[in-house]
Amino acid sequence: MKLVGNGEYKYEVDRDWLRKRPKFWNLGQCADVGIDSHDNVWLFSRSKHPITYWTNDGDFIGSWGNSGDQYGEFRVPHGLYIDSQDKIWLADHQTHLITKHDHDGEILLELGIFGYASITINTTGGNGDPFNNPTGVALSSDGKIFVSDGYGNRRVHRFSNKGELEHSWGEAGINSGQFSILHKVGVDLSDNIYICDRENNRIQIFDTNGEYLKQWDDLVGPGDIYFTDDNLAYVVEQGGGNGISIWTDSGDLITRWRGDSDACVAAHGCAVDSKGNIFVAEIGEEGTGQRVTKFTRL
Repeated sequence: MKLVGNGEYKYEVDRDWLRKRPKFWNLGQCADVGIDSHDNVWLFSRSKHPITYWTNDGDFIGSWGNSGDQYGEFRVPHGLYIDSQDKIWLADHQTHLITKHDHDGEILLELGIFGYASITINTTGGNGDPFNNPTGVALSSDGKIFVSDGYGNRRVHRFSNKGELEHSWGEAGINSGQFSILHKVGVDLSDNIYICDRENNRIQIFDTNGEYLKQWDDLVGPGDIYFTDDNLAYVVEQGGGNGISIWTDSGDLITRWRGDSDACVAAHGCAVDSKGNIFVAEIGEEGTGQRVTKFTRL
């Protein structure tokens, strides 16, 4: 039995958690994972079956969506977020869309234009308009929508709960309020906005108006951040050998495991259920990291 973590935050590693997948099913690169209010698990993956739905014990429930060439609904799945109403939010950085779905896949809201990348800088003043390779989405307590935009732009966008663009901030650079790659976005219980500024090896924290508050620096390639109901932050670190770190909302490190190939190979997204079990989506090579690993809290 492989164990990671320490103290009250110790976990058993279950790399084969999805034991009851359909026959001949290929998960592909697992970009992100989310937990709904029933502790069931949603997976957004780069495969023929981009959205899949599983019980907490790894039983297959269902799937929807299609992906692949230019005719696919999804091209390169990247970010998944489940809101307080169990609606599914998805970020695909090659369709340049953020979409909100019911459980059956019906689109309830769509931000962006399918297949259209907004030019980051142009002669008409459009400096980083939505979207150019968006990477993630998260909601504040009042339903405001925050998007990390992402690979092409170096911007954060705030939308109303109806999808109207209200405010944007950010530019390329290494100073406060500047970004290298905005890999994912998270919102804590106080509605502070956390940006995984991956190549700058930091998480920057802002208020909802984009005012810089502070940053966490003791990170290597932070790729995703997930907040639980006790306001703990679970961070995917894609550098330093790949791993997970757990933080208080004040920025104190609780525990970390990184550089252990028996635990994480290519972690890309994470989520935590009501029992404190961590689910990590991985995007590695076939046979060596295209999976969702469950870290069962002891």
